[in-house]
Amino acid sequence: MSHTSSAPSSLSRLESVTNQLNSYSAESLKVDEAIQILQSFVATFPGQLTSETVGIYEALGRILAQDVISPINVPSADNSAMDGYAFNGQSINSSEKTSLTMIGKGLAGNAFSGSVQVGECVRIMTGAMMPQGCDTVIPQELVQVDGDVIQFKSLSVKPGDNRRLKGEDLSAGQAALLAGKIIRPADLGLIASLGIGEVSVYRRLKVGFFSTGDELRSIGEQLDEGCVYDSNRYTLFGMLTRLGVEVIDFGVVKDQADALRKVFSDAASKCDAIITSGGVSVGEADYTKQIMRELGDIAFWKINMRPGKPMAFGSIQANGHQAVLFGLPGNPVAVMVTFYQFVRQALLKMSGATQIEAPQMQARSLGTIRKRPGRTEFQRGIVSIDPSGQRTVAITGSQGSGVLRSMSEANCLIILHHDQDTVQSGDWVDVVMFEGLI
Repeated sequence: MSHTSSAPSSLSRLESVTNQLNSYSAESLKVDEAIQILQSFVATFPGQLTSETVGIYEALGRILAQDVISPINVPSADNSAMDGYAFNGQSINSSEKTSLTMIGKGLAGNAFSGSVQVGECVRIMTGAMMPQGCDTVIPQELVQVDGDVIQFKSLSVKPGDNRRLKGEDLSAGQAALLAGKIIRPADLGLIASLGIGEVSVYRRLKVGFFSTGDELRSIGEQLDEGCVYDSNRYTLFGMLTRLGVEVIDFGVVKDQADALRKVFSDAASKCDAIITSGGVSVGEADYTKQIMRELGDIAFWKINMRPGKPMAFGSIQANGHQAVLFGLPGNPVAVMVTFYQFVRQALLKMSGATQIEAPQMQARSLGTIRKRPGRTEFQRGIVSIDPSGQRTVAITGSQGSGVLRSMSEANCLIILHHDQDTVQSGDWVDVVMFEGLI
């Protein structure tokens, strides 16, 4: 860690967070320790976010700034849970079969208006209001109909069956959705079902990103000998866009002190967070690290993981504005792995989200995966379902940190934990899927 006069408050925060871990070592940080440090450091950031009101069509993927309170009971009245016949449960007799006389029909939006007595019933459809005097519905497939008389086995239904009670889903004044929830398609439907057309959401986080290196070329530029096209900015753009943040692309920056100082200052004055790729590994030019330290308080880590061992984290200041900084490795796969393991959760927390962890599941490995204890490894894998219905996973081939194709072909990351040894064929492993259903 470095000390600069430009950001004493930031320094004390970063030091206080890292000092909470008795085993903390910048030379041998475990993955879970790094996550803990990042989460603790950004924990107070949501308090700095302003909110805005958006219409329901603009709310998908946004994060609620306030609870959504139901103004009505859902359902608004007792109603039928299925198509069938509504009646009073006292009509069920003790003999083998019960017979009832049908006196009318109730539809959703067009309820039966009369009162139903014991021994009577009403033909009813799913969602229709329960008629006065009725508390039970017998499904239509369990009923024999003969003109205006229905008959069913007495033991096939109990009083109160198949009735949805008023306010059973939500009662007026109850919180339907809590602040911090990322709004998904089902939430849009829930909000609409309450008659609400607008919600309060946090403003979008502003995240700037750029790549460093004299060898990098942007698409459209001539690829000189020894140079490569920059891919990291495009994968970062995709990952950030999926998080719903506002992205600002600062391009490729040459490894020159003045150029780096300018873009770091520009980014810090405009953004809530900055992500760089390249310039933090051992043996690389010192300008990137030098400028990071000059403008803020940065911890450089060697994380016990593969890929993605080198990483920088902290904050930098410019023009009275402070931005959280994530300095990622330069190798394409390492950029994606460190983003998904560290940056994604931190940005979600900064955005005000309460659910930030990616769900894990298990699959059986289809082959041996060599691993030594003492570091966490992330293998690119393909999850599939075998003929027996069991979830299996196989690696995508070469797992080099520069083989971006391994990420493109994969549909998951296989997580081999810190103390885990070599995985044998048939062993269960933890996986995190790339794609979510909703």
